[in-house]
Amino acid sequence: MKKQLLILCIAFASITSINAQGLLSKSNVVFTRQDSLRGSITKERAWWDVKYYHLNIKVNPSDSTITGSNTIRYKIINEYNRMQIDLQNPMEIDKVIQDGVALKYTREGNAFFIELIAPQKVGLTKELTVFYGGKPKIAVNPPWDGGITWKKDTNGKSFIASSCQGLGASVWWPNKDHMYDEVDNMLISVNVPKNLTDVSNGRLQSVKQQKDGTKTYNWYVSNPINNYGVNINIGDYVTFSEKFKGEKGDLDCTYYVLRDNLTKAKIHFQDVPRMLKAFEHWFGPYPFYEDSYKLVETPYLGMEHQSSVTYGNKFQNGYLGRDLSGTGWGLKFDFIIIHESGHEWFANNITYKDIADMWIHESFTNYSESLFVEYYYGKDAGAEYVRGTRKGIKNDNSIIGNYDVNNEGSGDMYPKGGNMLHTLRQIVNDDEKWRGILRGLNSTFYHQTVTTKQIEDYLSQQVGIDLNSFFNQYLRDTRIPTLEYFFKEGKLGYRWTNCVPGFNMPVKITLDGTEKLLNPTTEWNRIEAKMETPKLEIDKDSYVASFNITE
Repeated sequence: MKKQLLILCIAFASITSINAQGLLSKSNVVFTRQDSLRGSITKERAWWDVKYYHLNIKVNPSDSTITGSNTIRYKIINEYNRMQIDLQNPMEIDKVIQDGVALKYTREGNAFFIELIAPQKVGLTKELTVFYGGKPKIAVNPPWDGGITWKKDTNGKSFIASSCQGLGASVWWPNKDHMYDEVDNMLISVNVPKNLTDVSNGRLQSVKQQKDGTKTYNWYVSNPINNYGVNINIGDYVTFSEKFKGEKGDLDCTYYVLRDNLTKAKIHFQDVPRMLKAFEHWFGPYPFYEDSYKLVETPYLGMEHQSSVTYGNKFQNGYLGRDLSGTGWGLKFDFIIIHESGHEWFANNITYKDIADMWIHESFTNYSESLFVEYYYGKDAGAEYVRGTRKGIKNDNSIIGNYDVNNEGSGDMYPKGGNMLHTLRQIVNDDEKWRGILRGLNSTFYHQTVTTKQIEDYLSQQVGIDLNSFFNQYLRDTRIPTLEYFFKEGKLGYRWTNCVPGFNMPVKITLDGTEKLLNPTTEWNRIEAKMETPKLEIDKDSYVASFNITE
């Protein structure tokens, strides 16, 4: 038997740890108790629901310290008297006060366990204040290896920013550092030297001059916000603004850049209204009209901080001037403005409960880049862009990480996740239905934390197909599903191989110039194919491979 191999995407990855269900095994990964304290809903977290934070801090550029307090308002769900608050080394909690009484606490690594004295009755709402300080971890390679970035601008003035996804907001302020419980609203008060400005999330309520000559910026966030989305950005900022006429009315858009970059920013940031117009079309209204939209220059590449998106792409198109798709379309827009702002819908509006499900943020936002291209340059351009990103797929590990240990999955959640969604769009095969599904996700799960199962179930319901094996294949396995086929005696035989059990994804093919929809399973199927020179082409927009078996 002679075999001819056609691969439509990339070379196959070697698979050495597939379990009996055909899914990637993670049994060799070892985690610590600190991983569990950080990544699980412990008993000390589960009994209370965080409602409000007032983060009140002083940022000291002279010695790279942060000092201050966080007042935590919470509702009691179950009676218990031990609370977990997270704050990472080398930061220290100085004291905890409730009802005017200092409380005892113990430390276990990055988790503090506070012993509450007052009765914690179900249904009550109570407050406590955590006072803390220290030198937070310095960001080594932000935003991937985050913390606080302490830099100077070209004029010698301090240029400071936070970035902490994955690492956790507790690297610089004390909180309930688990994604499942978003605070409903918060006040962020940041004291800085008089020649600097702080930009944080939400709307600026006031700037107060202090007796020592410093200034305190008070920012109020009126919508639920995840911990890593909270940020500080401190520099010698100048600002300009505009109003975007959006689906919910006027959206305030404000831009903060270093003084020397104002002229170029006014030109380059024109991508923001373009982004908003495209993404409101695809995803529905910007989710945080009440808190405005801000784009803030930072000393690192950028991050999706809610209503305070950070930017460091050097005022150029592409990703630091490069087209990640290799198609040319990636140089038509500023990658950081488009990608990080796309997270306002997928990360800040719809937020994973556990970082193991980080694909919910990154796969949809990766795909949003191609939707932006499609909106302005046409459907073929958008499809070409997303196919171009396949060269970045490694197929090295499961896209879904390990649960309850603060473990994210493979970086394939970006390009492979985007191509998975593009593949799903081919199954839907109706552009307006597909757009309705994306908008429906953002309205159904508006301002919520979610699990992969919730997203999978919603998509299965809306598409009208059980997508369980589809998601097992693309999220939990590293193999490229392969359509194996042959022509014999006027018949086309075909089946899925190199796939999880039960994989049955429909796929479009072109058979001698005529487009058809096949419904392969892992068993052989046959259809009529009486042609003089049989030829099959598989849909290039589906992330699959194919084998042609010729006798």
